[in-house]
Amino acid sequence: MIDHSIRLQALLTKGVCIPHPSSVYVADDVNVDRIHETAVIHPGSRLQGETLSVGPGAEIGKECPATVINCQLGADVSLKGGYFEGSVFLDRSSVGSSAHVRPGCLLEEEACAAHAVGLKQTILFPFVTLGSLINFCDVLMAGGTSRKNHSEVGSSFIHFNFTPHNDKATGSLIGDVARGVLLNEAPIFLGGQGGIVGPVEMEYGVVQAAGSICRQDLLEEDHLFQSAVTKERWAPYKTGAIREPEEKWRKNIKYIASLQGLMGWYEAVRVPVMSADPFTRRCLDAAVHLLKASVAERVKQLKKWCGKLPAEVWEPRFAALELRLQSSADTSLLERVVKDLKPADDYVESIRALTPLQQQQVQQFFELEIQRCSVLTESL
Repeated sequence: MIDHSIRLQALLTKGVCIPHPSSVYVADDVNVDRIHETAVIHPGSRLQGETLSVGPGAEIGKECPATVINCQLGADVSLKGGYFEGSVFLDRSSVGSSAHVRPGCLLEEEACAAHAVGLKQTILFPFVTLGSLINFCDVLMAGGTSRKNHSEVGSSFIHFNFTPHNDKATGSLIGDVARGVLLNEAPIFLGGQGGIVGPVEMEYGVVQAAGSICRQDLLEEDHLFQSAVTKERWAPYKTGAIREPEEKWRKNIKYIASLQGLMGWYEAVRVPVMSADPFTRRCLDAAVHLLKASVAERVKQLKKWCGKLPAEVWEPRFAALELRLQSSADTSLLERVVKDLKPADDYVESIRALTPLQQQQVQQFFELEIQRCSVLTESL
């Protein structure tokens, strides 16, 4: 057992800014070499975990005490207060105070959330912005081209990810991966005091009016969705009944395929070409591990849901899915992109510099990866 004050002193000696060291806890398993000397650790912070990595200019606990366990923070990340575990925060992303970020979350460049936001198994592409008092678990969201033109979720929004039938096969795709990684799609706006009943898919350019609850796919660009005010209803309802199994299976397969494709993108493009420093490399390696775990989580929840179907219906198809997932994505198209890529110091600028041909190759890769799994979506 090593006195945590020794680790604190090591951090202070290397130059880490800790205004009130006696109020900061650094666990025995923290590697101080993985905390950059320009990081700022505010009073009340607790740092834990052997894989914890805090990049240059990152700031922890600015607004209230923060517990950070086995997370990887890129440059200029700000976790202002709350609980953060097993998640990756890429350059300039931020989360406000009173957050509850559980394992499996990936916030890419400049994605941000305001105060009192709950996340788990959540992936936010660059610039995506969440307001306050939000529960947004089991979602992948993309859209937008910059901090001034970004997808947004209004305050007090909920993604309903757990059903009365006790399943979480409910991951929603707000935008998609194939086009989302190119950072040139229209933003999606989800109005405050609203919600989505997963699994749902949404097209770029969709606006969901404030106060609306969406229970359907919204697949037409530049459309407004506003749910009608309904009368009270009291009707017979049997918990555990399986409704629209074909559609739920299809959406889960697409979500899993999207995660597989995103993992291929990280492995073939981001890790080998855009790991400018050891802190960035740790974040990207952790993101690959996180995406693998995310696929496993979605498969686990899908298998649990499939168990409610007749065995002769789901077992052959699920076995085929598991077999398909044992093979890696074909990244040859991405390797062509990498060969001609001229990376800038900044990931966002690198993506903006892609030629039309490179963009086409990237999109083809993701589309082929989704098609590779889509053969498993025959009618249940």
